[in-house]
Amino acid sequence: MSGPPLFLAVDGGNSKTDVVVGNATGEVLAFVRGPGSSPHVLGVSGAIGLLDALVLEARGSAGLAPGTEVAHASVFLAGADLPVEVERLYKEVAAIGWAERNIVDNDTFALLRAGTSMPDAVTVVCGAGINCVGRAADGRTARFPALGDISGDWGGGHHLAKLALWHAARGEDGRGPATALSAAVAAHFGRSTVEQVSGALHLGEVAADRVNELSSLLFAVAAAGDAVAAGVIREQADEVLAMARVAADRLGLREARHAVVLGGGVLRARHPMLHDAVLAGLRTQSPRAEVTVVDDPPAVGAALLALDAMGAPSTVEQPVRAALRQKPALAAYPVQVR
Repeated sequence: MSGPPLFLAVDGGNSKTDVVVGNATGEVLAFVRGPGSSPHVLGVSGAIGLLDALVLEARGSAGLAPGTEVAHASVFLAGADLPVEVERLYKEVAAIGWAERNIVDNDTFALLRAGTSMPDAVTVVCGAGINCVGRAADGRTARFPALGDISGDWGGGHHLAKLALWHAARGEDGRGPATALSAAVAAHFGRSTVEQVSGALHLGEVAADRVNELSSLLFAVAAAGDAVAAGVIREQADEVLAMARVAADRLGLREARHAVVLGGGVLRARHPMLHDAVLAGLRTQSPRAEVTVVDDPPAVGAALLALDAMGAPSTVEQPVRAALRQKPALAAYPVQVR
């Protein structure tokens, strides 16, 4: 193979998957996007099949001839939560032969690297769901199972949306305190009451996934002064702080200088009520932490981790960031992968 060594980077989320092909000088040769590739949704074989189609698309976009060797692949996936899941996915990636060397892990590690190059760091991701990982300079990591209710998770956009509907229903019928969420939720769905909204959801007249729209409504109602909505936002802040605290404690970082990276759509939005509470709490519990809200896509982190593993110099970081801030190409992925 002539020219600098090549890398492949994958950030596979629940809603989208980004694949990057680049080289050790930091040049990005291809950046393509396809649908979500979580093995929790597609199964392992379905996820690998979709990823293989996207990798093929990215190689073609990069102008790589068939058989061109790729030195390193960094593959970070939502759904790679338990060690047994990471191990199985690693074996599948190694067997398919995208690259000579591979790293496979949870996609939260890609977002962590997108937010910082500090060796001691913790990230809390609050998007559709919530997760947290940490790493120390000596190679130790801290992580959570992140399996939803069954592993004690609380929060994220989808959970907040459900809570908005829950409080709205109880506030309307008197089981809970009165809240402006009741009128706001009913109006959002064009109904007179929350009870009518609940019935429409039950009967399929309103698509169930539309409940997720209520996350942003919750923040708006809280910002307007509603005590019930504000209480939910405070709980979300407390959960973000709890995850960061536990991860830092496991790694012995609470009193040390370290990075705290905040990511995911809910935190990236910087809603003042949530953002200010999280920043204030972090200043109290980890006074030496350097807090960053990451706006770059996690694919940046996946690419940088590939380059780190290849021993690339730090000067490649900014060109990679700049290239991946551009809109990716939409890949001609299969509509359905079984």
